Amino acid sequence: MEENSQFKWGVVLVACIAIFIIVLDSSAMNVSISAVIVDLNTDLSTIQALIAIYALTIASFMLTGSKLQDVLGRKKTFFAGVIIYGIGTTTAALSVNVFMLFIGWSLLEGIGAALMFPATTTMVSAAYEGKDRLTAFGIWGGIAAMGAAIGPLYGGVLTSFASWRFIFAGELLGVIAVILMRSYLHESKPSLTWRDIDLGGVVLSVIALVCLVFGILLLGSPQYWQFVPLFIVTGLIVFAAFLLWQRRRTNHHVEPLLDISVLKNRLYVLGNAASAIQQAALAGVLFTLPIFILQVLRESAFMTGVALLPMSIAIFVLSLTGGRLSSMLQTKVVTLLGFLIAAAGTFLLRDVFSQHTQIVDIIPGTVIFGIGVGLLLSQLTNLTMSAARKDQETDASGFLNTAKNLGYSVGTALIGAILLVGIFNGFVSGISSSTLVNETTTQEQIQQNLYAYAQNMQTSAPPTIPQSLIPEAQRIVDSTISSAMHLTFISLTLIMLLGFVIALFLPRSAK
Repeated sequence: MEENSQFKWGVVLVACIAIFIIVLDSSAMNVSISAVIVDLNTDLSTIQALIAIYALTIASFMLTGSKLQDVLGRKKTFFAGVIIYGIGTTTAALSVNVFMLFIGWSLLEGIGAALMFPATTTMVSAAYEGKDRLTAFGIWGGIAAMGAAIGPLYGGVLTSFASWRFIFAGELLGVIAVILMRSYLHESKPSLTWRDIDLGGVVLSVIALVCLVFGILLLGSPQYWQFVPLFIVTGLIVFAAFLLWQRRRTNHHVEPLLDISVLKNRLYVLGNAASAIQQAALAGVLFTLPIFILQVLRESAFMTGVALLPMSIAIFVLSLTGGRLSSMLQTKVVTLLGFLIAAAGTFLLRDVFSQHTQIVDIIPGTVIFGIGVGLLLSQLTNLTMSAARKDQETDASGFLNTAKNLGYSVGTALIGAILLVGIFNGFVSGISSSTLVNETTTQEQIQQNLYAYAQNMQTSAPPTIPQSLIPEAQRIVDSTISSAMHLTFISLTLIMLLGFVIALFLPRSAK
């Protein structure tokens, strides 16, 4: 520690507040979907896009945020992120329409988080040594896990008893606290100039990630399916161009955005892939479960947060204690167990969803899933970063956090799209056996109307459907969503099993 520091743990305290509000933001809004739809006159697909784009923005600028520390210094980069995040969360709290929420939450908060997040790790690493560093990172990781764990309940309480806007207002208090404690942080000496920033790499990486995620988001809108291959293929091509550009700059001894030599390490690549898959599944569960609880079970945002609390506690506890298993079992074995247990949880949940489901019915499956995810969180970061050399740590950490946030964004987009497509296609059988179709409306029109009804979370009357037939429309929508949840959780099980297969190729010596 610096000798003039007033409080030994001041640096980690500031870092923890910053990481807490970033992680909290990723899960708190999921339980507020219905309230946001009503207040801002929007729909489910739009909220799905906002959640995905928030994680995408963080992923897109994470590498840039890491590199800016070498240009501006850690403290200046961190506080640039804090100010941008504060402006974003204020804008989001005051949103009068969905575009304003998009600017404040998905863009400004995302950019701010991308600047803050890498700096929290480097500040803690630079401020402590030996056992103090291990303690500091343990606190940092625990607070991050706590933010994810209490996010749904925090969002549910504020949404039910005040307003979803207070979720962002609460984050603003965290921003103010960080600013007031700025004296605990010390500046690092810049090692690069603005000319060393790889603008070409920044542009290529952002275009690649945006194309991939938007391509997946379009899966949820059948009328745009023809554009899906174009976006995804373009994203893959541009990402390949990004890697070639990074290699070219390295070969010409010019500072790259990413030291791609780290990608030659099999353990590092597999660890990133496993982390992205784990995040994708977690994002899918956190997005789809609230939709079912809010729309089919018609529970409040508060009860939705309560329903997710046992899973959150399981994730929190196992993410903190699961590391002890590494003293008895190889990290690879614990990772394999994590994927299998999480897959067992989603598989158990697949048949739980119906119009008669109660909150208690989903708890066993969600807790099992949470145990699996907690085990993975306790292992994957250390496992992946152990593959990087000391001189590669900054780039390796930046790429890993990019992969995690990209996984979260893709998970929200992909699993949300599977749910929406299942809902859209599922209406066919429900409508054919109903009395909704008559001489003035076709089956296709009713299908579109019910899809719009599901998209607004049944918060307003279904268009063109008589008042007397609304109970039947509700029954069809609820039944269709329940069936779509079955397909969604089978997909989540397959995703976790894919993670298991990837983990099989981890080196046996991985500790």
